[in-house]
Amino acid sequence: MSRTGDSDDLPNIEPARLHPVDIDRLAGSDAPRHPPRILVLYGSLRERSYSRLTAEEAARLLRWYGCEVELFDPSGLPLPDDAEADHPRVQALRDLATWSEGMVWVSPERHGAMTGIMKTQIDWLPLSLGGVRPTQGKTLAVMQVSGGSQSFNAVNQMRILGRWMRMVTIPNQSSIPKAFNEFDEAGRMKPSPLYARVVDVCEELVKFTWLTRGHSAYLTDRYSERVESVEALSERVNQPTL
Repeated sequence: MSRTGDSDDLPNIEPARLHPVDIDRLAGSDAPRHPPRILVLYGSLRERSYSRLTAEEAARLLRWYGCEVELFDPSGLPLPDDAEADHPRVQALRDLATWSEGMVWVSPERHGAMTGIMKTQIDWLPLSLGGVRPTQGKTLAVMQVSGGSQSFNAVNQMRILGRWMRMVTIPNQSSIPKAFNEFDEAGRMKPSPLYARVVDVCEELVKFTWLTRGHSAYLTDRYSERVESVEALSERVNQPTL
């Protein structure tokens, strides 16, 4: 079984229904056994941001499931192409992306889409960073909050981006309509089927991360890149010596 955290930090959970992840059923004997490293991104800078509150709720759940979790604060992150990649906030985001083995993206829906703040964070994550691919083969869970009726525009967009970033996006997702009704004054999500879905998403992300992370290099090994590697090596070998 996985390590678990303190359920006292999850007052709206039914402890008897919260099950640890059975690592032995998911990971082989030679698979990594350190706590899964999860990066959580959210897409609003409002003082009472429901995407941030959802992200914080997800982080508590992921820690209970035995993960090491980091939340990135997007405040101060410049727009893409409005700063160099060595900007401190860009570097902080990229370092966390490289460190992570899975991610959670939580965005409000604004004008039928994810927010610009959410997209800015994703746009600063390159497919390749030197010899490292910060997102390829890593797991991803997507969630959204809405001020009105339930919608899936933002999570659908983030799924497309996750696929583009070559991530393993889990089947489950969460969409929270009228999010202002779903959190108490302390910023904790109230018990409801919507909260249960957030728990489901976090549990599934942890399971998929345990299942795939030890195999991500093999799962993302592609014919086209093997061909390119051979061609590049051949060009270097055949270059004339000056």
